[in-house]
Amino acid sequence: MKNPAWIPFASPEYGLAVALRHEVLRVPLGLAFTIDQLASESGSHHLAAFDEEGHILGCLILTPHTDGEIQMRQVAVKPAMQGTGLGRALVEEAERKARELGFMRMMLHARDVAIGFYARLGYAREGDLFTEVGITHQQMAKRL
Repeated sequence: MKNPAWIPFASPEYGLAVALRHEVLRVPLGLAFTIDQLASESGSHHLAAFDEEGHILGCLILTPHTDGEIQMRQVAVKPAMQGTGLGRALVEEAERKARELGFMRMMLHARDVAIGFYARLGYAREGDLFTEVGITHQQMAKRL
């Protein structure tokens, strides 16, 4: 596996990331991306990890907010790669990039099944559980 790399919006690599996010995050919920949802990602930062043959293994998005806060979104890792440290590597690179860009706080909406993963990486729960895309989520954040 290669190290995670930042990829341009609307590039072929971005297309692979969208396909992985669709497979891992949307299909199980019976959802699909809209053209407007994807177009809104043009101002975000896109991170992906590939194997030696160029197959995508994992990805995430960083979306800047105001007041020194950035949101980590759409974290997806191929099921066969979950538990291998790839998710941690993606998150650590995202945190490094966010600090480099001058952000002081990373926030995210963790699916209920991922709350423990983010807690182990130093993210703290904020507020009550809520429903997003039909499933339970928890807002979490970390000072960078």
